[in-house]
Amino acid sequence: MLRLLNLSVWIDWGNFKPETSFFIPCLNRAEAEDFVRKEAERLRMQIVCKHVLEKGRYGLRVWRVA
Repeated sequence: MLRLLNLSVWIDWGNFKPETSFFIPCLNRAEAEDFVRKEAERLRMQIVCKHVLEKGRYGLRVWRVA
């Protein structure tokens, strides 16, 4: 579970399949990316992260590639 500004963000790693993505709305995208990358590495998942603006919200988009 990722904590950002006292908000919990639940990431269902077990259902994170290749060729899917998720969006984490946040301002501190570098902190969120660091957490996500470490967890993906621990789970041996290959991911791509991009700092994005979606529907007027800043955040991090994460794709699983393998």
